[in-house]
Amino acid sequence: MRLILLGPPGAGKGTQAQRLVEKYAIPQLSTGDMLRAAVKAETEVGLRAKSVMDAGELVSDAIVNAIVSERIDEADCADGFILDGYPRTLAQADAVAEMLAGKNISLDAVIELVVDDKALVGRIVKRAEDAKAAGQPVRKDDTPEVFDERLREYYKKTGPLIGYYYAKGMLKNVDGMDTIDGVSEQIEELLASL
Repeated sequence: MRLILLGPPGAGKGTQAQRLVEKYAIPQLSTGDMLRAAVKAETEVGLRAKSVMDAGELVSDAIVNAIVSERIDEADCADGFILDGYPRTLAQADAVAEMLAGKNISLDAVIELVVDDKALVGRIVKRAEDAKAAGQPVRKDDTPEVFDERLREYYKKTGPLIGYYYAKGMLKNVDGMDTIDGVSEQIEELLASL
């Protein structure tokens, strides 16, 4: 099972990815985690990423693409993987397509969690309140103002991927406003029909 999860911040991609990880015993590939692991392992690409990050710069698409490619070659990805938060741009989507084609791998689906933006702000506020009530730290981006900026950034850079994957016949939509279990059930039905 090789999947990409799409949806704005707060849509529940991470929650659903974890459920898929448990059900299918495939890894969730997060670019942030992969970058940190590559740097820690001191791979060639990890060392390139470290020098860029140490200089306070953003890691280029070329480096991120190389790290994703290396990670997909690892044994635990043999039966599949979930890309969460990558690709973020059309250029990265093209790179993923080229990379997978070069490995004779194809995606099974791109799943978009369709959500109501106004309701998402409510989710974020509730997440912050729940964290406070539990005595846990509140994420810096869990304020309506910061979240609104993240949403704009998502639609500007990542939103075009919806049309990109739709045109390729790969995009599958689920109602991300359903309950967590309801979203999981929709995804299961979708995957069962592939």
